[in-house]
Amino acid sequence: MTKKKTYDNDSISSLKGADRVRKRPGVIFGSDGLEGCEHAMFEILSNAIDEARAGYGRLITVTRFADLSIQVEDQGRGCPVDWNEKEGRYNWELVFCELYAGGKYDNENSENYEFSLGLNGLGSCATQYASRYMDVTVCRDGKEYRLHFERGEIAGEMRVTELKRRHTGSTIRWLPDLEVFTDIDIPADYYREVLRRQAVVNAGVTFRLRCEVAPGKFATEDFLYEHGIRDYLTELAGEDPLTEPVCWETERRGRDRADKPEYKVRLNIAWCFSNRVHLIEHYHNSSWLEHGGAPEKAMRSAFLSAMDGWLKQNGKYNKTEAKITWPDVQETLIFVSNDFSTQTSYENQTKKAVNNRFIQESMTDFLREHLQIFLIENPQAAEEAARQILVSKRSREAGEKARLSIKSKSLAGS
Repeated sequence: MTKKKTYDNDSISSLKGADRVRKRPGVIFGSDGLEGCEHAMFEILSNAIDEARAGYGRLITVTRFADLSIQVEDQGRGCPVDWNEKEGRYNWELVFCELYAGGKYDNENSENYEFSLGLNGLGSCATQYASRYMDVTVCRDGKEYRLHFERGEIAGEMRVTELKRRHTGSTIRWLPDLEVFTDIDIPADYYREVLRRQAVVNAGVTFRLRCEVAPGKFATEDFLYEHGIRDYLTELAGEDPLTEPVCWETERRGRDRADKPEYKVRLNIAWCFSNRVHLIEHYHNSSWLEHGGAPEKAMRSAFLSAMDGWLKQNGKYNKTEAKITWPDVQETLIFVSNDFSTQTSYENQTKKAVNNRFIQESMTDFLREHLQIFLIENPQAAEEAARQILVSKRSREAGEKARLSIKSKSLAGS
């Protein structure tokens, strides 16, 4: 076939319908490989989490079938799928076939979702578009609604039946499409890790994993942290941390810029010093922030400032000794933040970092203030932590000095 060489007015085209995702999955999911397929699963899971956090349901069940299809079942209110008078369309069309359509855009003023993972109205539709098939079952208003999609298109019509017993919830089963993703074999360990993390940051909600091990037979695991990050930190710290686990909470309102709207931030922080374990994890609206962003910057600034100030005030530095750096503090710290906001600026759709200025400023101020009080009120704990931080610092400096010496001798002998 002869390639067209002319670049003219007929060269411009647009993707429509399901092709907007099927031909460019990386734009929405971050990748057309296994990582993108995993993120599509998390998008559906996010909707169930939002329902549970809003107070509807205490159990979310995720099933990994042998054919690699996935099912997420919740006990929420049931996704609205019937006729939408305002839009002049069925809600199932908006939710599953329309990008940027959803019920979470006005979460600052809405009673439905105050702190939401699914902010952009993309997840359900994009995952449906990227599936070989998707079956949706919704129970609400005394009725059961069933929908079946194939490769981004509705197959048949919505079926509605009366429920014999009154209950609510959404069940979505889909098979990721190998025409969209290069790999759809999501390992069981990925599910375990995701559900464990979600149990940590959604206190009191049980996340159940069912893996099909033989036709019709399932291995089941439950993940539950009744008191959320408080229980998680205690588990991580073990029997003998340097300082006892501390949990702090606050709620603040502010703006990212003077002319921007005001929004609410809720900070939940658990931490302790340890000479055996060091681990730092940040979550925002339940999403694990693999790359941190604003909370990571706030934590580093606050802890480094507080510990450096304490060391100076208490004469712990040797004369002419350089001050501590972040890696010295990091080696002694277990820290988990589980924050929420009614407006969130994620790095991108994959939600691996948040960049809100006010989130960073409010968390920095809150941590600095409480750390200063903690160090004053807990002198023995402060002493133990400072000693370990200085041990880490001086060990690091000795190692660097030894490496420079060896390098110098090697250059001199060449």
